[in-house]
Amino acid sequence: MRPLRNTVPFDEALARTLGAATPIERTEPAPLGTANGRVLAEDIIAQGDVPAFDRAAMDGFAVRAADTADASAGAPKTLRCVDAIYTGQAPARAIAAGECAEIATGAPMPPGADAVVMVEETDRADGSAARPLVRIMKAVQERQNVGRRGTDLRQGETVLRRGELLTPSRVGACAAAGRAAIQVYARPIVAIVSTGSEVVAPGQPLGPAQVHDVNGSTLAGVVSMYGGMARILSSVGDDLPALRSTLAEGVRSADILVLSGGSSVGEKDLVLDVVREAGDVLFHGIAVKPGKPTALARVGATVVLAMPGNPASCLSNAYLLLVPMLRKMARLPAHIPRAVTVPLAARIASTAGRHQFYTVRLVDGAAVPAFKSSGDITSMSHADGYVEVPAHIAAVEAGERVRVVLF
Repeated sequence: MRPLRNTVPFDEALARTLGAATPIERTEPAPLGTANGRVLAEDIIAQGDVPAFDRAAMDGFAVRAADTADASAGAPKTLRCVDAIYTGQAPARAIAAGECAEIATGAPMPPGADAVVMVEETDRADGSAARPLVRIMKAVQERQNVGRRGTDLRQGETVLRRGELLTPSRVGACAAAGRAAIQVYARPIVAIVSTGSEVVAPGQPLGPAQVHDVNGSTLAGVVSMYGGMARILSSVGDDLPALRSTLAEGVRSADILVLSGGSSVGEKDLVLDVVREAGDVLFHGIAVKPGKPTALARVGATVVLAMPGNPASCLSNAYLLLVPMLRKMARLPAHIPRAVTVPLAARIASTAGRHQFYTVRLVDGAAVPAFKSSGDITSMSHADGYVEVPAHIAAVEAGERVRVVLF
């Protein structure tokens, strides 16, 4: 047994973890339909004016504003309609004095016309079927009800800049600028390895003293949810040559390697021995509960996060350490979880000197303790969030209002 005597405070562990995270430089093309949530790796420049023409902002009639001067319901002006213009259709002719053209919202303005009279302010008059007469019952000013060319974007204008997070509206701006695909930063690749001779893949029959691998699935879910690409590698037993081979594969193929199990202090906890052989350990052991036997290392250009094998401990530190590191490497904004403040339903006792993250359920407007043990995944799956208890606090009493950070 090799007890952890030199644990680091949680804040220091988080700072070292973020310090080890280097933003990804790789880029790749992304079709607009898949670009939401990605980070731009280039400036987006408008390839033309948007809109590319003056267009009607209302259904009605395109007119020369001067022809509507002093028009009213009691004294309408009568114009001859010489065209009907719909969206996606070019005008057939210019509008001369005394003429108008029926026009749909978004359709291009015909030459000669400089305003649109809303259809509600007009009425049909006599005239031939081909050239009907229209009564204009309200005067309009020049440019009224007309969207001008280039009011959204001008050719050559910078629409978005490198490093901006793509949202649905920003993806739409890229489409308006004439782009079908854009360069984005690649997602960090996270290799996930569950270790331990007792671990068996989900769905496989269990032998004596064996358990199904929970951590591979939960870690992959965290990675995909927070901006990375998860690659679950085969689990590996408590065997030094196999662990060395798996470490080499993970370091070679990923930006982050997450190992679960084998980071504690038992005789068969060999992960840290293998990591120390290959790289630099930045810390081993955090003064937190759950998740004390967590380690961070760097092997070449790859960050290695060695997590406890107990599912609740592993998932808790994935939220607390892996998520911030992953989002920094992915160039995404820092994750700001939602939180609520509610009364605590039952007393929480905390281990002296350890920063505790205690899972709770929200029931009838109160936080009900949900933690069972670090080996029980239901401590997390049945919880809505956690209450943070600083290391210097021995207990939080029932009835106290606590901040619940939601998963």
